[in-house]
Amino acid sequence: MGSARMAADAEICCVLCDAFEELGLAGKFVVRIGNRHVLNGVLETAGVEMEPDSVTATRVMRCIDKFDRLGMEGVVKLLRQGRMDESGDFTEGAGLTDMQADVVVEYLNAAGRSRRDVCEALRGIVGESQEGNRGVDELAEIDEFLTAAGYDENKVVFDPTVVRGLTYYTGPVFEASLLQTGSAGQYSMSIAGGGRYDSLVERFTGQKVPATGASIGIDRLVDVLKGRGQLAQNSTAGPQVLVTQMDKKLANEYVRWTFELRRAGIRAELYLGSGSIGKQLKYADQRGIPLAVIAGEDELEHGTVSIKDLRRGKEVASKVAERSEWLKHEQTQQTVPRGEMVERIAGLLAGGPDQEATP
Repeated sequence: MGSARMAADAEICCVLCDAFEELGLAGKFVVRIGNRHVLNGVLETAGVEMEPDSVTATRVMRCIDKFDRLGMEGVVKLLRQGRMDESGDFTEGAGLTDMQADVVVEYLNAAGRSRRDVCEALRGIVGESQEGNRGVDELAEIDEFLTAAGYDENKVVFDPTVVRGLTYYTGPVFEASLLQTGSAGQYSMSIAGGGRYDSLVERFTGQKVPATGASIGIDRLVDVLKGRGQLAQNSTAGPQVLVTQMDKKLANEYVRWTFELRRAGIRAELYLGSGSIGKQLKYADQRGIPLAVIAGEDELEHGTVSIKDLRRGKEVASKVAERSEWLKHEQTQQTVPRGEMVERIAGLLAGGPDQEATP
């Protein structure tokens, strides 16, 4: 915040590159940069209404934002009268004339070249538009920074199809895409995005503050890293124990147990959803939570809790085929005195799934 120089935007892109390379994704991603000023200049040249809050301009921007999903053919239909998808649903288009749509298509076709060549192509498309030329100047300034810093087109490209769907962006916009190979060949999946939003702070404070930034889609990135075997399926940073809720009248007890475990250094999560114990245990299994605490009114009266080792259940299930053998080996749950809950859980976590449970 506070800098209107394009060097700030360029550095954001460099930080994204460095972050993904540190995560072992070198050569597997690309940062793509577009510019809202250039797009506005293109629309001005095409004769599209550019009044503040122009509905047509906003629709055009959102049509282009679907480029990665729909491709050129789908976007062209949306730029004109609209598009019908495979299910028969019709999406109304931006209503551009053929001539106006052709100018936008020429703009989109400027992608796939060197950063310098993209700038030259865009300069020719925006013509005399002052705002359009301002945007091209911004891209040229970013290119100079990236070139000096050693970030070539293998890492950062200029891509007019990147517009970002939010209206508060005011200049450069960028997306980081992961390159993967699917059944249809290579495709991109967005894992980060951002841009310049010089007017956003003013909306809330009344003070003009230039700003730029980006955010990374952590959940999506974690899934990608897990899929590539670069991150353990069950991260050690996740919860270690799920405190289930059998009886709503005991809600405060469950809260106390959760925080007692946390104060002992055990990462405990209190189940806050609704549903049966089976549903809660399924949730724990899906989250990779190894242990679950189970207790209802009967256990509370007897001063006990049950601890279920979900890891042990998986291990036994993988080794035993017959139900009779399952019942013989099934030692995944133990009932312990309430006062020993923390100690027993700590022991199970330290010993791993091979530690025998005591019925």
